[in-house]
Amino acid sequence: MRQTKGCAPTILFALFHSACIIISLKGVAKMPELVEVETARRILAPQLNGCTIEDVEIRLAKSIKNYGPEEFKKLVLGSRFDTVLRRGKFLIFNMLTPKREGAPEEIKLVAHYRMTGVLLVTPPGYEELKHTHIVFKLRDDNGTEKELRYVDQRQFGGIWAITTGAEFRATGIGQLGAEATDDTLDGEYLKSHLAKRKSAIKTGLLDQSVIAGLGNIYTDEVLYRCGIVPTRACNSLTDAEWQALANEIPKMMEFMIEKNRISEEAYLAGKGTDYRNTPFLQVYNHAGEECPKCGSKLERAVIAGRSSVYCPECQE
Repeated sequence: MRQTKGCAPTILFALFHSACIIISLKGVAKMPELVEVETARRILAPQLNGCTIEDVEIRLAKSIKNYGPEEFKKLVLGSRFDTVLRRGKFLIFNMLTPKREGAPEEIKLVAHYRMTGVLLVTPPGYEELKHTHIVFKLRDDNGTEKELRYVDQRQFGGIWAITTGAEFRATGIGQLGAEATDDTLDGEYLKSHLAKRKSAIKTGLLDQSVIAGLGNIYTDEVLYRCGIVPTRACNSLTDAEWQALANEIPKMMEFMIEKNRISEEAYLAGKGTDYRNTPFLQVYNHAGEECPKCGSKLERAVIAGRSSVYCPECQE
């Protein structure tokens, strides 16, 4: 059995972590990662397709990341939602622009939830959540009115209006690595980007410039399934372990996305945070419980300020 080293968290970190990041198996919301953002994309895309932006209420200016409120409104009014894509943890809304003087030839809306953001499509009179910072007033092809609301308790996330390639890259998308859902991901790619590092493999896998979309929760799950302890130095992994990770990452993502499947009605009723895949997490937030494989007590370590849970017997 390989011995692991962890540092005790500071009181400040422990309080912050327990309040904001740790998920509860009883249904408390968790920090959105690739799986949750992909679920949002699948819910929002059919709801928004063909909807025209008729007005925008901006109640927190900093939720618009690259324009002032009035300039943002001027850019997006009259544009129609087309396709909705995802890159890492970003949502990308391709818009059809109006044919009017001064309108941009192309516009995208880019959203990132960060810790507590969420986008919800609602009827106009639907009960409004606290911390609703942006409301897009929409009308679909049938004349039905809708609203797209951006809600964010901690106010770290937000929305960009993008009209040029430079603006698009400036959101952070230009620095992203390979998609975590890409089934062409291979061991050589991971090895070439991480194998020279002395830092923990958990830290390496969280580097968005290497793998886009992996977060704290699913990294723990991937490492557990591959039998690799999260504190292992990147430069200690074998070729077989790099390939095992490359195989498991997209497999895990697709599994969790499927288990998170939810109807539009249930998604809205759950405020966009009623995640259905939580019962399928085997180690994350289970410190002190029995390992599902061997029955040993799962242990917790803090790695670069992130909580990690692992089995000291099954992972080495």
